[in-house]
Amino acid sequence: MTLSVSDILLVSWTCGWCILEDDLEDYVKVLLTYDINPHSAEGYYKFMLKKMVPSLERLGLSMIEAWHTAAGDHPIRLVTFVAECEEAANEVLQSAEFFALEDRLQEFVTNYRCRVVSLRRYFQY
Repeated sequence: MTLSVSDILLVSWTCGWCILEDDLEDYVKVLLTYDINPHSAEGYYKFMLKKMVPSLERLGLSMIEAWHTAAGDHPIRLVTFVAECEEAANEVLQSAEFFALEDRLQEFVTNYRCRVVSLRRYFQY
C-alpha cells in the first residue's frame, strides 16, 4: 500500500496513527538538524522555501515537519522529510542534486547533520 504525504500527515495528527502503523513499516524519516546563522536568516528562508523543499519533494522526499528549538542544548532547527523506504531515501541523499542542495544549505547554517531513521509515531530527534 502506498500512502501519500497527506495520508501520513493525517495519520500522524490523529488517533488513527496506530491503526496504520503497520502500513508505514518501511517508511523512513530524513532528519536535518542545524543552527541558522543569524546574519543569513533571510537568505536561508528564501532558499528553503523556493529551492530546497520543492527540489527534495520532486526527488521523492516529502517534508512533514519543521521544528524550532526554543530552549535547550540542541540545534535550533529540525526539518523532517519522509520517504517510502530507506533505499528511496538513500537514492536521493546520494544524488548529485542533493549534494548541491546540501552544500548551498550549509552556506546559511552551522552544526549541520543529516540522518535517516525508521518512521515512528513519536517525536524523533
